[in-house]
Amino acid sequence: MSTIQKTRETIELDATGIALGRLAAKIAMVLQGKHKPQYVPYLDTGDKVVVTNAGKIKLTGRKLEQKDYKHHTMFPGGLKTKPMKKVFLDNPGKVLEHAIYGMLPKNRTRDELMKRVTFKS
Repeated sequence: MSTIQKTRETIELDATGIALGRLAAKIAMVLQGKHKPQYVPYLDTGDKVVVTNAGKIKLTGRKLEQKDYKHHTMFPGGLKTKPMKKVFLDNPGKVLEHAIYGMLPKNRTRDELMKRVTFKS
């Protein structure tokens, strides 16, 4: 039985003109290592990802006007909403980060995978 080496490459992606969901799906695949022939679900063989020009992502439809990000403070009446347009204008990488986070497996490896994504302007 051969052992799989963990050699992490750094993959740079330019987000100019690419739809948000398609870019997030590609990044999620690279973080998990699914683009490599030696992928196995129980090993972390993914690469690091550097995203440039996150502010030039193509948002289809009326997402900027209609989509809201919600979280609850766990206190009574503590539902907080923030429109996507405000989040995107403040920090466009945060919108992409939220999309990637939702596409990764919901287990203890998700936070470790998210540490390997960086955004450059």
